[in-house]
Amino acid sequence: VLFSTPPPPENKILVAQHPLLIVANETARLVCNYTYNGTGKEFRASLHKGTASAVEVCFMSWNMTKVSSNSNKGFNCKGIHDKDKVIFNLWNMTANQTDIYFCKIEVMYPPPYVYNEKSNGTVIHVKETPIQIQEAQPANSYWIMVAVTGILAFYSTLITAVFINYWQKSKQRMFHQSDYMNMTPRHPPYQKNKGYPSYAPTRDYTAYRS
Repeated sequence: VLFSTPPPPENKILVAQHPLLIVANETARLVCNYTYNGTGKEFRASLHKGTASAVEVCFMSWNMTKVSSNSNKGFNCKGIHDKDKVIFNLWNMTANQTDIYFCKIEVMYPPPYVYNEKSNGTVIHVKETPIQIQEAQPANSYWIMVAVTGILAFYSTLITAVFINYWQKSKQRMFHQSDYMNMTPRHPPYQKNKGYPSYAPTRDYTAYRS
């Protein structure tokens, strides 16, 4: 929306600004419309922050052949002159830069020095940028699954090996205990002598002496 200003008296500058500017993507475009019917040839335009205009955000100057622009520390700003308006482009704005901003336009040459009376200003409201949580890439998910599967397979193999080792040792202990029991001496059952006397007869050696 453009705001028109009435024709100023001789060698006067009038400035009009949009009252409110909402910034949602960290960039702002503030337009300063002005009227001037003097004979000035060299101009300077600046953007100021705060109710007292204490902070100069950026400025630009131009004449019939040259245009220059400069941004002050802590701000990203560039001014552009276009016929009867000055456009200030701001980027990378933060929420703490929310404030009221004023345009100031000055006639630097030839004398007399002239500048505009303070305008109503523009309130720039910078919204907080929400923190976006990036989703994991499909490739990352694939490698995570591979790693988890590998770890599970490793522990499964390890547990199986421990179980087999324990089972083999238990089997060997049982085998040794069985051999020990088989080596225990056993007494054969009592057998009766069939057809033989229970004791040997005593020989009579006197028969051989005679």
